[in-house]
Amino acid sequence: MKYKLEWVHKLKSNEKVKCTSDWASAETAVQLGEELERSGKAVDLYFYDEKGTSWILKEMKKLLTEIEEEPQEITVYFDGGFHKETNRAGLGAVIFFQQGKKKYRIRANELFDEMDTNNEAEYAAFYFALNILEDLGVQHQSCEFKGDSQVVLKQLEGEWPCYEENLNRWLDRIEEKIKQLGIYPKYTAIPRNDNKEADKLATQALEGKNIFAKTIIL
Repeated sequence: MKYKLEWVHKLKSNEKVKCTSDWASAETAVQLGEELERSGKAVDLYFYDEKGTSWILKEMKKLLTEIEEEPQEITVYFDGGFHKETNRAGLGAVIFFQQGKKKYRIRANELFDEMDTNNEAEYAAFYFALNILEDLGVQHQSCEFKGDSQVVLKQLEGEWPCYEENLNRWLDRIEEKIKQLGIYPKYTAIPRNDNKEADKLATQALEGKNIFAKTIIL
């Protein structure tokens, strides 16, 4: 989850100016809040998360302690590969996140039977990634989801309609899971060339190679 600060800055002339920061991580936001408070020039200091909830500095410090060991700064790459002759799909997901002071990457895939189209495979890959987030204990966090299927991402955003019954079922499942986890999603369409790792994992699943690897990023 990202946070921004709003405060009133007191000038030497006693004039007051309302200020707003950029979005930042909880740790950076608290650090900025502490520096502003020490300066003695900031009043009415409040923190806001992406859902619009407001906090004071004391509450933010407590929150930072509580979420220190929870996954933060989450970015998910997903891709689905479809084999028309067998109606099988390979699902690939690459997840980057920070936990405490360390950064991690998860690479995972799964083989899924009884698929009808490539778009359905993309939806299944997205749902597969959500299940990994659930296993990680992700709750009430902002997550950026990146994929090369503009159709799926635009339908998830609600910008494009979805008329296929089977895809609507996937949409319902995904929306329910997002609601259950309290995730604040951001959807970003990327070129296929920027999604190579998730695509490779999906292909490896179709080849019968099961992968789940969690590594620390140095």
